[in-house]
Amino acid sequence: MSNFFVLFSGELQRMKKYHVLGASFVIALLWIGVLHLTEIQNVSNIFPLLLFLDATSMSILMIGVTMFFEKQEGSMKSLLVSPIHKLEYILAKTTANITSNLITLALLFTYATLFKELELNLLWLIFAVIFISFFHSLLGFLLTYYSKDFTQLLMAMMKYSFVFIIPVLLEQIGLITNDFLVKLLYAIPTKASMILLNASIGIAETWEIIISIVYLFMISSAVFIIVLKKHDEFALKESGV
Repeated sequence: MSNFFVLFSGELQRMKKYHVLGASFVIALLWIGVLHLTEIQNVSNIFPLLLFLDATSMSILMIGVTMFFEKQEGSMKSLLVSPIHKLEYILAKTTANITSNLITLALLFTYATLFKELELNLLWLIFAVIFISFFHSLLGFLLTYYSKDFTQLLMAMMKYSFVFIIPVLLEQIGLITNDFLVKLLYAIPTKASMILLNASIGIAETWEIIISIVYLFMISSAVFIIVLKKHDEFALKESGV
């Protein structure tokens, strides 16, 4: 892992170069705008919702953006002949993604603390954001592997959002109340993600938290193994070898 920190630093610079960090900052300002415009003074219940959207959809998108830019620059060719291990490459990208999500968390938390009322466990929230962002960054790798271009990646992300993200949001704000549908949501990783975020404001049961952690750990491990195995195939294909 001797190259990890060099790769991580380079990844942050690349995200800045491709305006990914800038876009992430704009999204953070959008979330701050939502907090500002709401008439509710105590935004504790809204806070997890905003972080849920950021740590899921943005994590997937940012991985795809950087990888497709690398493809255009021909960086994949250099990866095949460099001493960099694919594990270091994947972890560096994932860690840079997590860093971006934590910056968003810091901006939102600072605003809410200064101008609104916020009651939550910050350390637990940081853990939840890291965990959720890690899984969805890995998912971003998978979706990128199977997308021919950025448009196809966006379509794949939209499908994921309609099936896995939006139903959880609707259930969270009370628009899905059917007992069967509510229980069915426990089968998807985004529900586990929402539970971990809700735990930071104390509205999740202990058994839900434990099951969610185990579930996300297991599915993250499985996806991580697939991402590692498929990486060489993707790099060869995209480099034209």
